[in-house]
Formats: sequence, C-alpha cells, structure tokens
Amino acid sequence: MAKTVKDYIRTIADFPHEGIMFRDVTTLFADARGFRMAIDQLLHPYAGQPIDKVVGLEARGFILGGAIAHQLSLGFVPIRKKGKLPGRTIAQNYTLEYGEAIVEIHDDALQPGERVLLIDDLLATGGTAEAGIKLIERLGAKVVGCAFVIDLPELGGRKKLEAMGMDVHALCAFDGL
Repeated sequence: MAKTVKDYIRTIADFPHEGIMFRDVTTLFADARGFRMAIDQLLHPYAGQPIDKVVGLEARGFILGGAIAHQLSLGFVPIRKKGKLPGRTIAQNYTLEYGEAIVEIHDDALQPGERVLLIDDLLATGGTAEAGIKLIERLGAKVVGCAFVIDLPELGGRKKLEAMGMDVHALCAFDGL
C-alpha cells in the first residue's frame, strides 16, 4: 500500500507536557520521498493561481515555505518571534494555551496588493496563523490560502481561519491534542 504524508509523521507521547501527543514532522522532513510528497501536496491546490510571495511561520513553516517558494519560483518571507528580525518590523500579539506571544514581519517584506500563500506545519488553535494573517493584511497584502501539513480539528483552528474568510488546506488530521 502506498504511503501517505500522515504515515511519515511520528507521534511522541507526553511532549512537551504530560497528556500531549506531539506530532513530529521532522521524520517527514528527513525522508526524501515523504518531504517531496508533502511539498507537492501543499502547493497543488494553488498551482496556476496568481501568487506573489510565500510566507512561512516560525519555525517549521520556514522549511516548508522555503521549499514551496522554490517550487513556485517565488520569494519567501518569514514571520518570526519577536526580536529575531534585524530590520524595522511590525508586531502582532496572539494568545497561546499558556499565555501570550508576539510575532513580527519586516515592515517592507510585502507590498500592497501582493497575493500571499501562508505556510506552517501544524494548525491547532489557529492563534499563530491568525497573527500572521493580520500582519500580512496590515502591510496591504492579501492571503490567498493557508496551507498546513497537519490539522488538529478538535482545537478549532480551521474554523477560526475559515471564519476570517481564509481558504484552509491541510494534508492530514489527527484526533486529540
């Protein structure tokens, strides 16, 4: 039987806290066939659409987004944790299960009207992706799609992003946390 992207993802129990089933994509990235499959499937729904840039969310979104940008012959823009970008930035707060965090983008990374594909490895509550979308839109660009390897539907991220009018694409889903 042919492998799917989900078959390449390892689950680690009780990481980073007891009761969490951590979905580890490093095993997917380490396998050449699995990694290519994931990149091809992430970009497939957007092939032929006018896209100007790929934006990746820190940190695994950089790995995926860089590969997708390369495949589409587009530029790549990182959204990073606060204090990691060297130039002038704009920032966006967001809520985590255990507090708040801030992400930033260079204030000249996107131009008004540019069409952007947002990439990350995992969609859980949608907080990081929502913050990324807000940053992109504050620069005047438009998010044409949000693509993830994994969706954790019980945490509601997909519903949150779709309620914002976003097109959400995920390669696989896992039940639970």
